[in-house]
This record gives sequence, C-alpha cells and structure tokens, in this order.
Amino acid sequence: MGKTYLEGQLAPVPDEIEAFDLPVTGALPPELTGRYFRNGPNPLPGQDPGHWFAGDGMIHGVRLRNGRAEWYRNRWVKTTRLTEGARLVDDQGVLDLAAVPANTNVIRHADRIFALVEAGLPYEMSPELDTLGPVDFGGRLTTAMTAHPKEDPVTGDLFFFGYGFFAPYLTYHRLSKDGVLVESREIPVPGPTMMHDFAITENHVVWLDLPVVFDLDLAFKGQGLPYRWDDGYGARIGYMPKSGGPVTWVDVDPCYVFHVGNAREDATGNIVVDAVRYSPGTFTGMWGHISGTANPAHETVGSRLHRWTISGTTAKEEELDDRRVEFPTINDAHTGRTSRYVYAVTGGEIVKYDLTSGAVDVRAADGPGEAVFVPRGDAEDDGWLVSIVDTDAGSDLLVLDAHDLGHVASVHLPRRVPRGFHGHWLAD
Repeated sequence: MGKTYLEGQLAPVPDEIEAFDLPVTGALPPELTGRYFRNGPNPLPGQDPGHWFAGDGMIHGVRLRNGRAEWYRNRWVKTTRLTEGARLVDDQGVLDLAAVPANTNVIRHADRIFALVEAGLPYEMSPELDTLGPVDFGGRLTTAMTAHPKEDPVTGDLFFFGYGFFAPYLTYHRLSKDGVLVESREIPVPGPTMMHDFAITENHVVWLDLPVVFDLDLAFKGQGLPYRWDDGYGARIGYMPKSGGPVTWVDVDPCYVFHVGNAREDATGNIVVDAVRYSPGTFTGMWGHISGTANPAHETVGSRLHRWTISGTTAKEEELDDRRVEFPTINDAHTGRTSRYVYAVTGGEIVKYDLTSGAVDVRAADGPGEAVFVPRGDAEDDGWLVSIVDTDAGSDLLVLDAHDLGHVASVHLPRRVPRGFHGHWLAD
C-alpha cells in the first residue's frame, strides 16, 4: 500500500507559482476585498514526512479586490526545518522551537500574520507570503504555541497555550490586543497530553484534557507522530477564570476533540461547549487514516457535532447531529459569546447548523476545505463562506452566501490545491 497522505487529493505540489487576473464564474462582491490564506502540509518533492500532519507548511493565497481575483500564489513557510534541516529535538535532547513545519493555521493579530503549528513557535509572514521568521514575542514565549488561538472580540486579547513532551505539559498565554505577551502560567495536567484546541467564553478559558498522549517509545522508533490513545489517562474538561484562579475539572466520557465550534456561558451561568467529537473507536480509526493506512481525504470517520453543558463539576453530553463533519467555524465576532450558527464540512458538503431552531442546511461541494466566515453586515449570518474545493480541472475558491448557502462566485485557481487544514480571511 502506498502512503496515502502523498497521493490523490493529498498529494503535495512540487513548486511555488503565481498567476494573475484569475477567471471567475459568478460575480465577486466588490466589498469582498482582502486576502484568503490557507495553510496545509506540503513536503518537498521526494520527501516522506511519515504522517499527514508532519509535512512542511505551504500557504495558498488568493487576493480579491473590487470584484476581481487579482492573484493566486503558493509559498512554503521558510522555516529552519525546511531551509536548514533543523530538528525539533537534536541528538543531545535540546529543543529548538523554531524547527517546525508551520503547517496548520494562518491568522492575523495586531497587524502581524502568523503561520502556526502546535509543536513550536509561530512564523511571521508578509501579506505577499514572504517568510519573515520565527516569533517569540521579544523572548517572552518559551513554549510552543497552539495552532488554534482565540481572539476575544470585545477586548482584542489573543488567548492561547502551548503543550509539550515534558513538564510543564501545558502552559497558558495571553497576548494583548497590540501584540505583547502579557501573561504566561503553567496549567497542571497529569501528563503529556496532545491538546489541539481549547475554547474561551466571556469570563472563562476552557481546557480539553483528553486521552491522546505523547509516547516516548514511538518517538524513538521515528515512525509518524509519537502520540497514541491512552485508556488510562482519563477525559475531562476544565474551566478557569480569565482573570486568574484555579481550574475546575469535570470528567466526561472518553473521547477526543480536534476542533471546537464555540463556547459560551448561558443565562444560568453554565458553560456550553460545541465541538466535533471523536469516540475512542473513531479516533483510532481516523489516526490510522492520517498515518497513511487509508485515505483521510474522503472520510471524517464518525466525528460528529457534540455539546457539553457544564454545571459546577458535572457535564451533560449530547450529540447534535449524526453527520460525519469536521472543521467547525463561526462568525468570529461571536467567539466566546452566544452564537446561533455553526458551519462545518463533510467529504461532499458544506453544512450550516442553526443551533436555535435545529435546522440544517447543506450545499453540495467536492472535497470542501474549512468554510471561513467573512462578515458583511451586523446579522450573525450576514456574510460569505469561503472554501477551497476540488473540481475536475483542479481547485476553485468557492464563495457562498452564508445566509442561504447560495452560490456567489467560483474563482478558478491555476492549479490543484492539496487538501489542507485551516484558513483565514484578511480584510483590507
């Protein structure tokens, strides 16, 4: 069997290109002016990273302005791992947080653009996708940085964390709205958890301490990513005040979460978390897929939208839908606050959930990537969804109306874009 993360729609592209004045079907709204960037693994030609998650990061960018698609370009994130062969951990056990693939997400905060991966430091990028270098916020950041930070839409602060192979296993960080790292502190957890995502509410930070952990024996074998399911670790959700204070931990049924849709405090003070949940069986099946034993491009292996309602030290759990979905997104102006709509994708659909009415709308699409919400007006779903999708000719940047999932425009890209992870809209 071949390495499925190097084949089909996951196959990396061999080079960097750019193209201008891209053809468009439909009509791009003039007010949709900015850049769409999407990150994902793309190892160099001839290289096998051993796991889908481990390929060097490449960002694909499309520039939209005044109803035109001005350019497309793709650029590797020029990390020291890519350009110098630097290693995250050398033979002497020294950790180099800049030696990372930077392949998971791309965000903007305080007018700086960061390519992110949870194993190490962020890399700053220019608006034209030139790599400017690793960032440790003036030497203050001494741990890895998650690929899923959360920006508070009211204060502008950026909340994030880093996890590690060795103690401290989990460290909490807060970046001010002007980009200064103003708070860092250890959060005690039992061991080297693989915490991919977390959440914030208006007043709390929410932790997902779940039973996928670092395995030193797997690391010594050098095969894929050294993480595995551990029945003995336990599963719990924790919440702590943003203003400081201890974490309150709540046991939940064993599961794993890669991606949170949103979290909030309800009218009674309960904490409500909506996320895509994997059962133990679906996690191990998925992990086999992305390790190369089957094709992860066409199946989400049973991951479903789920809700935890936490009151004190107890949690009520409920499945919100039986579709196999991933990459939940929202209107980011509602991060940590009440939100009615969640968007997600399946192998062949973009899905809109109305969490108030229970209605579900679906738009067929071939292999859609994460659907990023771009605001237009004040209503929560007044905007567009932007996603890279497969076509017979390669790939399109698909623009839908977020209200009814109606087709707005398709930007025809000059090459096939491999399946990847997360994107971001950077408005002018």
